[in-house]
Amino acid sequence: MRDWKSLKSGALGRARRIVVKVGSAVLTSGAGLDMEVVESLARDLAKLHAGGRDILLVTSGAVAAGRAALREKELSGIPDRQAAAAIGQGRLMHAYDHIFGELGVTTAQILLTRDDLEGRERYLNVRNTLRTLLDWRCLPVVNANDTVAVQELVYGDNDCLSSLLVGAVDADLFVNLTSARGVFSGNPSENPDAVCYECLDGIEDLDLDILCDGKTIVGTGGMHSKLLAARRAARLGVSTLIVAGREPDRLSRVFAGESLGTWIPAEGQSLSRRKFWLAYTSDPKGGLWIDQGAANALRGGGKSLLPAGLARVEGDFEKGAVVRILDPQGHTIGVGLANYDANDLKKIMGLKSAKIVQVLGEAPYPEIVHRDNMVLDAAL
Repeated sequence: MRDWKSLKSGALGRARRIVVKVGSAVLTSGAGLDMEVVESLARDLAKLHAGGRDILLVTSGAVAAGRAALREKELSGIPDRQAAAAIGQGRLMHAYDHIFGELGVTTAQILLTRDDLEGRERYLNVRNTLRTLLDWRCLPVVNANDTVAVQELVYGDNDCLSSLLVGAVDADLFVNLTSARGVFSGNPSENPDAVCYECLDGIEDLDLDILCDGKTIVGTGGMHSKLLAARRAARLGVSTLIVAGREPDRLSRVFAGESLGTWIPAEGQSLSRRKFWLAYTSDPKGGLWIDQGAANALRGGGKSLLPAGLARVEGDFEKGAVVRILDPQGHTIGVGLANYDANDLKKIMGLKSAKIVQVLGEAPYPEIVHRDNMVLDAAL
């Protein structure tokens, strides 16, 4: 077993750029935003910022802030929650901007949807903007654009978004502030003997369904989504700390050496930033079913996918789209960028590469997915 305490100490000491995510359950009370918690968090982050670290804050809370402003208004369905987010986002950002401004930290608001990160060009634009803000020593405050994004309201709660931004800004550390003290061996509200793990090593191999069996009431995530986010960060070689967001001076104490929360160390081998984007940021537009021989070649030999191994094409996608690659049993082998659109792939599937030009009139690529544009066994 690895000496995780030494690894943690070293990782904290080297961390110059940190993505911090805070959820609704931490920031809100029955009356809406809990301003004492917001101010406490801002002061804690400002201390790290003053110490020379770059901080990117991913925050929930817009819907809850809007709900409080509406007072007796009952919210039902996605349109109501989107409208509440439109009311609450300004209030949420005003609170951060005011408190950080008093502490001498300039903030910048960024609202994102999954679509903003899915296309490579738009992803790079987001990446460049965030990096410029960090280079200017600003503190970006990021939230999902809940007024237009249904998927984030239903599935997201920003855990996924924050883990994707870890790769976008080349962060050294991911901190997830939660309503719990960390990751427990069981549900502490049901099992008084449940203990908080100081470290969860080997996040790649853990059965997250067994570890997690509940959700917070206010947020849309829960510990399962937080551990999925930690797993994604680990694939980049970035460690995660899950810690109580309402704990006073929680981050200052952690960086001073105090043991708080659950430490999730990074994996030994990491994906490149580009392959991480390919594996986790882009939603596959179709599926390529391949025969067993091709499946074996991809899994065991690091080969590209050739048309001879293609058995079935699902979906209607363009050239360059991200597609899922499946074996004959329907198990996902990985994802990759298709060198041909769906119609052309249906024409050349099962053929030798030398036959492509005879069918299509040209053959710009001998492979349908090159191994450099493929991620195998991604935990999607």
